Amino acid sequence: MDQVKGYHHLTMSTDGAQEDYDFFTKTLGLYSVKRTVLFDGVIPVYHLYYGSKGGDESTILTTFPFRKPGVYGRRGTNQSKIVQQAIPVGASEFWVNRLGEHGFEATTSNRFGIDRVDFRHPSGIEMQLVENPGDPRTPIVKEEAGIGADHGIKGIYGGVVAVMDRTAMDDFLTIALPLKKMADDDDGMAYEVPNANGPSSVVEVLEIRDEPQGTWTLSGGTIHHFALNTGDEENQMNLRAHIEGLGFTDISEQKDRMYFKSCYVRSPGGAMFELAWTVPEGWARDEPADAIGQTLVFPPWFEDRKDELIEGLEPASFQDA
Repeated sequence: MDQVKGYHHLTMSTDGAQEDYDFFTKTLGLYSVKRTVLFDGVIPVYHLYYGSKGGDESTILTTFPFRKPGVYGRRGTNQSKIVQQAIPVGASEFWVNRLGEHGFEATTSNRFGIDRVDFRHPSGIEMQLVENPGDPRTPIVKEEAGIGADHGIKGIYGGVVAVMDRTAMDDFLTIALPLKKMADDDDGMAYEVPNANGPSSVVEVLEIRDEPQGTWTLSGGTIHHFALNTGDEENQMNLRAHIEGLGFTDISEQKDRMYFKSCYVRSPGGAMFELAWTVPEGWARDEPADAIGQTLVFPPWFEDRKDELIEGLEPASFQDA
């Protein structure tokens, strides 16, 4: 089966909108790709997208800052745990120093033979920058922020899921999605995300039995979902039917996310995965292609709520580095 073609994006529920924006655009050197609002529910919350300057698939991280509504979750097991981005081999020392200079404690570690930098988003979510030798993508350069081609983030490397039962998660990842198991260790497993001729990327699993159940709702300080790229609607619908046919019926109907179409499925280990594909207009659907992420935009179905939403959003100054 070839319905998965790497990652599409990763999404977190964070805390303050200003600290979130500054962290991604100034500390990590990503670009603003889209500024809109949460499409689900009625609470006014930003939906902020970051990535490469052109918004390339597999570079996108998105956030819902929940400080103003004051909705916060609990980090624990049976939940997505760590967001991972790829960096050039040898760039770890640069990032440990840079993160420290910006007030974020960072350390190095190694798992499955790959070096990585461990740190936390301002909201407390765990993150890693991983030296991925199998990533041919050009680093995201932001000279005005002090980040050049030798050190720039390349995009998504993967995500780490914490589970109580590694066997059930192994079945889901290898049979339902399906991914290929790459490695095992005492703490869990690693799986390769299919991506023909693209950068290697992974889902890693940590078996954690001594932590409480983590929150699954949209709530600050937690990861909401990991989105895999199906490339087009046919692949998405075929994979959705495959997953549902296995008995994983906790899978949504297709949802219109304006710039892409999505289906969501809750895994046995608690983590939510999304199956997504980008519509032809992509990010240029409501902004010029050479000026994406520069204005606050709303989907047409929110037109009659625009004033209400703007009034309810957290004040923030969205100025890049």
